[in-house]
Amino acid sequence: MTVSRLWCARLTLTDFRSHAAFDLALDERPVCLHGPNGAGKTNILEALTMLAPGRGLRGAALMDVARGGAEAAADRVRPWTVSAHIMSNGDDLVLGAGAERTDIGVKRIARLDGRPATAGDLARAARMTWLTPAMDRLFAGSAGDRRRFFDRLVLGRAPEHGQAAAAYERAMRDRQRLLNEHSRDGAWLGALEREMAAHACAIAAARLETLERLQETIDSRPDGAFPKARMALEGALEAAFAEGRASADIEDEFIAALARGRGRDAAAGRTLEGPHRSDLLVRHAPKDMPAEHCSTGEQKALLLGLILAHGRALAEDPGAGPALLLLDEAAAHLDPVRRAALFDELLALPGQAWLTGTEPALFEAFGDRAQMIAVGDPG
Repeated sequence: MTVSRLWCARLTLTDFRSHAAFDLALDERPVCLHGPNGAGKTNILEALTMLAPGRGLRGAALMDVARGGAEAAADRVRPWTVSAHIMSNGDDLVLGAGAERTDIGVKRIARLDGRPATAGDLARAARMTWLTPAMDRLFAGSAGDRRRFFDRLVLGRAPEHGQAAAAYERAMRDRQRLLNEHSRDGAWLGALEREMAAHACAIAAARLETLERLQETIDSRPDGAFPKARMALEGALEAAFAEGRASADIEDEFIAALARGRGRDAAAGRTLEGPHRSDLLVRHAPKDMPAEHCSTGEQKALLLGLILAHGRALAEDPGAGPALLLLDEAAAHLDPVRRAALFDELLALPGQAWLTGTEPALFEAFGDRAQMIAVGDPG
């Protein structure tokens, strides 16, 4: 079986963060961006993530990424743009994202081969996932952080997951507004609860399927430099699907639970039950220890292992495909043996890897198997 490959052949930024104009031509080898702090290395990774659903690796607002900020970009028709030529199994795709000024304000734009596109279109054209230093303490952080991290993994294999999550959030907000207003419109509340339940089941089912595929990929590999993880989802809907129950029954039960909880949710000012409160539970498998109780170094290694396994799982999934892996400062705190192991793992994946670091010496174990790109201080 021929393994498809995914890589960025050219990346162009205009007025994005610190980069007034940036144009980089590449081959399919991993990309190692090196330069001093503040040179704009992470900004380049962030630009790539603006081609994915969501708000990028920093979670930035639309105009926050414009060079000089919103005020400086006020006179630009297009405050910022990002364009990438993506090679996917021999096909040359052109992905674009940016901000565009209109009569009523600024809107986000997305294009695929020059035509208007949805976030889902871009996600299917170029899957990607990333790690940043801010995620180092993911396992010891909030459930919301872990949930968002895992939902990003789900998006990699099921781009429609983002649409289901957005629709669920909209219906939940509308229901809560009615509850806050002490509305007696039971029919409207019921309609919103049915809509929430339909999307909630889609969310939970996609999460569980992604987790099962990821765990299978992890378990199928021999022990290596990165410890294996044992994962579970904590949430009533995910648990119901894991038990093999029928989706229609789970949906009906959640509708009933929402109806019963109207008074409780009105008093709390928020919805207290649903997939928006689920959590990802991770254990260090060799030690059989909760990830949050592991050392900082062990947590980083677990997280890297998860991302590498996710890349393998996507590549092996006929319904998905390779992904770009973006690793910001991931190699800096690894010992030489584990760093070399990381590079070998990345080279074995069919999706191109992008890494950042302050010194080119961090990447010397790649030899000529990677592209070394010096990023200068824009200041």
